[in-house]
Amino acid sequence: MVRAIRGVTVVDHPLVQHKLTLMRKSDTSTKSFRELLKEIGALLCYEVTRDLPVELIEIQTPLATMMSPQLVGKKLVFAAILRSGMGMLEGMLELAPAARVAHIGLYRDPATLNCVEYYFKAPLDIALRTVVVIDPMLATGNTAIAAVDRLKEAGARSIRMACLLASPEGISKFQGHHADVPIWTAAIDEALNDHGYILPGLGDAGDRMYGTK
Repeated sequence: MVRAIRGVTVVDHPLVQHKLTLMRKSDTSTKSFRELLKEIGALLCYEVTRDLPVELIEIQTPLATMMSPQLVGKKLVFAAILRSGMGMLEGMLELAPAARVAHIGLYRDPATLNCVEYYFKAPLDIALRTVVVIDPMLATGNTAIAAVDRLKEAGARSIRMACLLASPEGISKFQGHHADVPIWTAAIDEALNDHGYILPGLGDAGDRMYGTK
């Protein structure tokens, strides 16, 4: 049973859940993990962008003239939190190839679990665009909070959060800082362990994607 939390959309589509199950398995190869993360990124993007504004324009088909919907306004910004966010980014860009990309370099101090920023680059007109923050794991919430803090400092006003897995603790802490930012996730897991990892989870997404552990 999926718990209902205000401001959080759990994408329970069968394809998403099947691919997530494969990713959770400890014997899934690095190659397969990376491919699955890309595929789920595209599927999550479909849901995160479901309500983008459109306008009707007149077009000519081979047989007739008609009014047909087209996206309106500035293109999206996908804000990938390095490094694991890059895996989901690939899939999202396949679905929305005209989107701009922001990169946010953050790492979690293993002793304090606090975030340290080492890189930030975003479009100058980010205030005029809808920003989708991408990070596979919303665990303690510290990384996502720091990323959104930085984006708001840069002028972002319309922000959404997309993740593969979330913990109840991470959601609660994130919403305590950024109640205006809705969350999309494939699953809300049980809890965090003493090291700030999601249980049952799937391990460290970055290490599994790049084969670094």
